[in-house]
Amino acid sequence: MAFKKGQSGNPKGRPKGIVCQAKLRAAILKDIPDIIETLVKAAKDGDTQAAKLLMDRSIPAIKPTSEPTTFKMGETLAESGQAILEAVATGKMSTDQGTALMQALAGLARVTEVTELEQRIAALEQATPKETPTP
Repeated sequence: MAFKKGQSGNPKGRPKGIVCQAKLRAAILKDIPDIIETLVKAAKDGDTQAAKLLMDRSIPAIKPTSEPTTFKMGETLAESGQAILEAVATGKMSTDQGTALMQALAGLARVTEVTELEQRIAALEQATPKETPTP
C-alpha cells in the first residue's frame, strides 16, 4: 500500500488523551524530593533495585584509564614501532596503549609520506624547464 500524493499518512492525527512529556514532568516535579527520599530509604533497607537505580542515575560510571608509561622511542618510524611492540610484549605498556601509539605512528607515517611527496614534486617541477608557447 503506497501513500497517495497529497494525502497524510496519519489523517486522524495524534490520538486524544496522550499526555505530552512537558505536562507529565510538571505534574511529578513537586514530588521528586519525596520520590528520591523513598528510593534512598528503600536502598538503605536492602532494596537492590532501588540502590542500582540511585547509583546508575546519580554517580557517573568509572571509565578505565591507563597509567602513563615511559620508554625509549627509536630514531625512525620503524624503530619506534619496534620499541612500542617490545614495550607491550614486556608488559611495560598495556595493549590498549600500544594500539593507540601504533595508530598515532601510522598517522605520522602518512603525514611524513605526503610531505616527502610534495617536496619531490616541487623539486621535479623546478628542475623541468618550462615550455614557452610558440606563436
